[in-house]
Amino acid sequence: MLEIKSLHVKYGAIEALKGVSLGVNPGQIVTIIGANGAGKSTLLRAISGLVRVSRGNVIFDGADVTNLPAHKIVAGGISHAPEGRMIFANLTVKENLEMGAYPRSVKSEIAQDLERVFLLFPRLKERLNQSGGTLSGGEQQMLSIGRALMARPKMLLLDEPSLGIGPILVKAIFSTILDINRELKMTILLVEQNAHLALKIAHYGYVLETGHIILEGPSGDISCNEQVRKAYLGES
Repeated sequence: MLEIKSLHVKYGAIEALKGVSLGVNPGQIVTIIGANGAGKSTLLRAISGLVRVSRGNVIFDGADVTNLPAHKIVAGGISHAPEGRMIFANLTVKENLEMGAYPRSVKSEIAQDLERVFLLFPRLKERLNQSGGTLSGGEQQMLSIGRALMARPKMLLLDEPSLGIGPILVKAIFSTILDINRELKMTILLVEQNAHLALKIAHYGYVLETGHIILEGPSGDISCNEQVRKAYLGES
């Protein structure tokens, strides 16, 4: 479904991605793990059209979407729940979710998807008319994922969904990510610093280090790799 070919991204003179190549098959959860500054968020932002690619290609569903405007990439089937959640703090939960459906016009389908989000995240229904900025960190993450789902994507990009959230809500959110993959048949590309959790739910994994992919394979194999265990899983 997604093929990244030798992707390069620069911020001024600094090259954040240095020839990254990877693939995501339909129905998979694929995770990218790595330290801070490795280029993980930059990669998702490049796929979404939020940063410019200097060299290489992003192929989605057989079409080259490299450097397309972000709204066209959303319309083409990719939704992004960004790092830091980036919800609209002054809008209500309902208004935030409706913003996720902005490319769509069939009201009955939007209403149907709204109910689907509430099934996945019942807390959002309880806080429907509450301002997004008054939610807890975990609830804001639920809202960010729910908003991304309202575009009815073929692929969901998740950037650090566990960041700044308590352990109980992290487990709940990762359980829901599994539900989204299994029940909605949603393909997911997951960037996550919590390598334990990410590799536990993913089918396939990549390790990104200073802009390069240094390792890839089925998530079970990545978890057993001695280098990964020492660097990312806190094991000796």
